[in-house]
Amino acid sequence: MDWANVAKQVIGLGAPILGTALGGPLGGAAARVLAEALGADATPEAVGKALETSSADRIAQAENTWAEAIRAEAEAVRGSVAETQATIRAEIGSESFLLRLWRPFYALELMAECGSLWAVLIYGFWIGDMKTINALIGATGLLVSYWGFRFGVLGVYVSGRTREKVCVATGQDTPGVLDTLVKALTGKGAKPVTVTKK
Repeated sequence: MDWANVAKQVIGLGAPILGTALGGPLGGAAARVLAEALGADATPEAVGKALETSSADRIAQAENTWAEAIRAEAEAVRGSVAETQATIRAEIGSESFLLRLWRPFYALELMAECGSLWAVLIYGFWIGDMKTINALIGATGLLVSYWGFRFGVLGVYVSGRTREKVCVATGQDTPGVLDTLVKALTGKGAKPVTVTKK
């Protein structure tokens, strides 16, 4: 027996959140919660046997414990996101010259680097300087890694700067991917569904 089989049992016994978690990346933590609620060792065999004789109340207790753990984790992430957003807003309102302009200078300096390399490369081709061209070709791996990192930082900057401008214009921060995930996990972003009878 493995955790995939246990997950099917748990879902069949009315604990879909915990059962789904057993088959995912949080399976180890979910297994400990389930084993503790059933009073069994945290192994697939022991938990599987305990499930056969456990009451529905114990399964429901394990489901509730797991849901509370996920909710607590989501709230912790929400707090971290809120602190990050507060830092961004403080930076926007800062009168510090360095805090306001370091990212534009970073982008301009990176553009100057790229332009300089292309100028050297084109000049090397123009005059037939094979020594310089071969040196640049030999450094391709290093340059790709270096500029991949630099442009990644620039991409984060561009995305963050857009969010900052929206925040200044609207007075509210636009939710990022992490914030959207937190809202989905805690159920605070869900809208009620209404069913109308015809």
